[in-house]
Amino acid sequence: MKRKFIGTAFLTLSLLTSLTPLSSAAAVSNVQSEVVSSETAKLLQELLRFDSTNPGGQTLALAEFLKSKFDKLGVETDVIKTPSGQAHFIARLKGNGSKKPVLLAAHSDVVPVERKNWTVDPFGGVIKDGYVMGRGAMDFKGGVAVFAQAVMMVKEKNVSLDRDVILLVEADEEAGEYGTEWLAKNHWDKIDAEFALNEGGWIFQNPDGKTTQVNITTRDKIYVSLKLTASGKPTHSSRPMPDSAIKSLSQALAKITNWDTNPTLNDQTREYFLALSRTAKEPLASHLKNLAEGKDPSKSREAGEKVVELGSYPLLWHALMRNTVAPTIVQAGVKENVIPGSAEAIINVRLVPGSTPFEVMEQLQKVIADPEVKVSLAGDMSEEEARKYYDQRTKAAPSSTETELYKALAESSKSVWPEAEVVPALFEAGTDASAWRNKGIPVYGIYPYPLDNDTLERMHGNDERISVKSLDEGTEMIYNTLIKVAGSN
Repeated sequence: MKRKFIGTAFLTLSLLTSLTPLSSAAAVSNVQSEVVSSETAKLLQELLRFDSTNPGGQTLALAEFLKSKFDKLGVETDVIKTPSGQAHFIARLKGNGSKKPVLLAAHSDVVPVERKNWTVDPFGGVIKDGYVMGRGAMDFKGGVAVFAQAVMMVKEKNVSLDRDVILLVEADEEAGEYGTEWLAKNHWDKIDAEFALNEGGWIFQNPDGKTTQVNITTRDKIYVSLKLTASGKPTHSSRPMPDSAIKSLSQALAKITNWDTNPTLNDQTREYFLALSRTAKEPLASHLKNLAEGKDPSKSREAGEKVVELGSYPLLWHALMRNTVAPTIVQAGVKENVIPGSAEAIINVRLVPGSTPFEVMEQLQKVIADPEVKVSLAGDMSEEEARKYYDQRTKAAPSSTETELYKALAESSKSVWPEAEVVPALFEAGTDASAWRNKGIPVYGIYPYPLDNDTLERMHGNDERISVKSLDEGTEMIYNTLIKVAGSN
């Protein structure tokens, strides 16, 4: 089976340069924003207008903006600058101290954009067809807006609290070095809590607008980067040789893109797909059940293929049922008239807890089947250090579903979306929750707004968006959660 769902950035450069822009710069700038009454949507519009692209974005200006909003309400605030010139924002609603704080964490930095392929200004805060559009609308300035609006509502309504409510808006989540780990090392007293809420689980919405499932993630997949290194003889480009490092690497990458790992489920993902089977229609329901309960690898693979083929969220479910392997960076050559003697590629892997990177390395080496291409761990860790590190990561337990925060999230979700099933889940990507998880503090993840697959697949892509209706529903759910978990009886 050819692999359908893998990032093939290394093959797409020439295609990208020939793409016709979706609209001209003039047309983009002339898009008129719709007017809405939603306070969360209006806050998100303002947040989107700060270009907080990582690296170098306007997170300090955004933090100062949030500080001004919370200062007006008399809330205790901090703006913590990092050595890179970025800034974290912290707001703290004071409780009576009878319980430890609850923390809500959301990142304000965003990934870069390809402006020519957007139909609106990605930093314009435009509302179009009922959606707030812009880079970070979904990941994760939408979450910043929902969390911040819910916290401000608690303050505005003068809710009595048993515990402090901490809002952290982080500056360096998108692959930066001054994120929550740095913050925990230098300012732990400001973010210490009994439990925390971060980005993570998805709230599934059918095309008809019905919300069917709320995923609350209790663990992330494990992030690993591998390196492919190909070698060959360097020479003058006017005398190309039959074999070269670039040729070997290209052939290896082509093999990887036409290969896929087998489904690799653990106890958590088995329960997750079983939960999906209870709300799905036939024949998808049976395939989900067969995937979750399958013992035969070939039958599990067949069931997994059917789930991806028939499912409403094919990319997501493909990722959750297996270790994913995606080429992301290719490097080769020093001058256009020199055939280089080496070429490298980075392969990003997301492991299902229970798997190890060494298993995937062995699989890749067999798939490539070329002695001139070596697979190794990227980075500076020795093999001994890496084995110890990943052994600890894969054995770590998910956050408990018996805490007050998880129960409050589940109850509040059911109050807003009564027909939806609430399910603990694995997050297919990674977050910056390790700052708390490493200290034994439970962390839960949610993207606090219902979305369909079209909206999901715009994440890190063009015309990223989230609906105004979803923002309002998410704000209600998070506000209710804070009342349940922090409010005084």
